[in-house]
Amino acid sequence: MVAKAKVPMKRQVKWIPVILIFLLLMTFQGVNANATYRFQVIREEVNLFVNQDGTVSIDYLYEFQNDTGVSAIDYVDIGIPNSNYDLKSITADVNGIAIRDIQKSEYVNPGVALGLGSNAIKAGARGVVRAKIPVVRKMIYKAKTKEKEPYASFQFSPNWFDKNLVRGFTNLTVTLYLPQGLQSEEPRYFPPGNFPGNKDPESNYDSQGRVYYRWTSTNANAGTQYIFGAAFPARLVASSALVSEPLINFGTINWENICPGAFCFGIFIFIVGSTIAGTRAEKKRKLKYLPPKILVEGNGIKRGLTAVEAAILMEQPVDKILTMILFSVLKKSAARVESKNPVKIVPEKTLPEGLYSYEKAFLDAMQTDTAVKQRAALQNMLVDLVKSVGEKMRGFSRKETLAYYTSIIEAAWKQVTAAETPEVQMQKYDESMDWTMLDNRYPDRTREIFGSRPVIVPSWWWRYDPVLTRGTTTAPLGTQGSVPGSVSLPSLPGADFAASVVNGVQSWASGVVGDITNFTSGITNRTNPPPPPSSSSGSSRSGGGGSSCACACACACAGCACACAGGGR
Repeated sequence: MVAKAKVPMKRQVKWIPVILIFLLLMTFQGVNANATYRFQVIREEVNLFVNQDGTVSIDYLYEFQNDTGVSAIDYVDIGIPNSNYDLKSITADVNGIAIRDIQKSEYVNPGVALGLGSNAIKAGARGVVRAKIPVVRKMIYKAKTKEKEPYASFQFSPNWFDKNLVRGFTNLTVTLYLPQGLQSEEPRYFPPGNFPGNKDPESNYDSQGRVYYRWTSTNANAGTQYIFGAAFPARLVASSALVSEPLINFGTINWENICPGAFCFGIFIFIVGSTIAGTRAEKKRKLKYLPPKILVEGNGIKRGLTAVEAAILMEQPVDKILTMILFSVLKKSAARVESKNPVKIVPEKTLPEGLYSYEKAFLDAMQTDTAVKQRAALQNMLVDLVKSVGEKMRGFSRKETLAYYTSIIEAAWKQVTAAETPEVQMQKYDESMDWTMLDNRYPDRTREIFGSRPVIVPSWWWRYDPVLTRGTTTAPLGTQGSVPGSVSLPSLPGADFAASVVNGVQSWASGVVGDITNFTSGITNRTNPPPPPSSSSGSSRSGGGGSSCACACACACAGCACACAGGGR
């Protein structure tokens, strides 16, 4: 962190005067010339707010633990994404005491130096430094997307320190707050670059109605650059504030030092190809739950997935998955449908043992008091389920696993068709319904097997159909499970029973989640987010795209909002 003295010398100057001059210069450097810095950033919290006027506000909190036997942390340098900030508006404090010495940093450009003065964090001591940067301009970029309306995007790297000065892990939290007025399906986030935590953020609305994305990690390093970003409809910020051209003069950059010609050309071809492929794939992506990393083939089959988890892996329609979960909790005597319009599901007072976490979350979601909360809870449940399946599939072959569960589906149908009596056939059908429902030809195959002959509905069907009432007819021989009290179980033609299941799936799910496409998009935007939009500026990346913050904090692309290295000195 100490600037080295550069002493001009001529060949005829003897070595003794040179040493004397060097010693004099080192003396005039003062305390900082001999300063030794070494510290840990125990906790770091970064909040970035996108304001409606198109500016950005950034808040930092650092909890430092200074090492013993080293210099006090007397200055903290914080990089700022670009030079378009108001120095006089920046405020800071150390342990709650206002910092008055705030000036441009000599070590980080662009950046500010916070002079702690008499409140410097001494050797072996701990201190909390806060900084508020209310106004940073030209961070939000126009973006070309295939959305119905124009989008804006940005990229942000929180300040990081010289790796030679920091040690240990940091509990890092980065939160991006987007402007007010967003609908749940509109915002986008970009998977963070180089981040040691979960790539999928926590997301919700704050008390002021702003959508936020929050990433956390207890294994972060304060000396490492991490990149975050998001996108949103451009209508939510002042159009005059949006940037469409690079912040730097590309003519002044020695591209050969940053990016050798052949390599840059390869990157250009890759980006163009990726853009074309991404455009073609976007429509399909919106209904796919699993991120691309799940598609990377491992080795072997992942056995032991439930039918619902297999449905996630097969990326079955969300209405079918929800119905499978509903049928599962009904068959386990965990709940019953009290009414279908409006949909009301009543859990049993005492839940049976062995419910899966997604089944419990499903029952909890169905008890929420409004449709909006219910749908949000169901989306959260499915997001957690997708992430769980993704973790279980880590290291296994998706292709082999899909083939394995497809064979289970076929084996289930064979058991049904091989049954010798209608009673046994219905029993087998009931036992394997969760697997046979995964077949894309489920309705047709059910009609083909049962035809027009009467079938007795499953013994738990009364829990699904509130029209059925307790009567005097007991469950017929061959049906599975027990019927609480005595319930009248009707016989239906096979084709009618198949139609009742299929139509029930559609009507029940639409009554719960509303528009299936929008509901599903709310899930996939979190589990399989779209790639960063491409920039309209013609640069290598968009405001939300990744960049290579090349050579001493200079960002070599449009929209690269990188806060660069700083540190105590």
